[in-house]
Amino acid sequence: MANDQHSEQPVTQGSGPWLERRYFIDVARPRCTPAQLMSEVQTKLPSFSPELLADFKRKDGQEGPLKIGDEFQIKILGPWDGSVRVTDVGATFFEFITLEGHPEAGRIRFETHYLDGRPDALRFEIRSSARSRDGLVALAYDTLGGGKLMQEATWTEFCRRVAAASGGQALADVVVETDRHDRAGHTQQSRCE
Repeated sequence: MANDQHSEQPVTQGSGPWLERRYFIDVARPRCTPAQLMSEVQTKLPSFSPELLADFKRKDGQEGPLKIGDEFQIKILGPWDGSVRVTDVGATFFEFITLEGHPEAGRIRFETHYLDGRPDALRFEIRSSARSRDGLVALAYDTLGGGKLMQEATWTEFCRRVAAASGGQALADVVVETDRHDRAGHTQQSRCE
């Protein structure tokens, strides 16, 4: 598989505010360890994403565990599709970077771990650090808000599906935290539960 580093779209190439977003769900009495749960997520990634909002297809068509360099084409509801590349992968995490043409410029990390060191509860979380690809996407995402709502719905449902796959009981619904950084260096924080 080609690994053209020039096609990566890091946050520094983006436009508009820089957003750090965190989505997480806590699960009590899971039937698997964080590593076992992450193995299932890595192996069956497309099944955790709501297909109508973000349909993941591995570019090489192969199934199985994720590897660094794997790429996914994502059919995204609306006018923009995108691609991502796996840049890091371990027993309890993996990370994507967006590729040229994706509506966002940045990275997103998926992780599982025991909650506060308790073996009877775990947390699944998604952390993104991104800006819009360009001014047009920034307008649609941030100013008009449609992209933001769609993205939030996608990752919230992803978290719920992972919680269900754990076999445990969600302690609450998905929590969404956002830190919005503007050009002047101001940060605005928000949290939705």
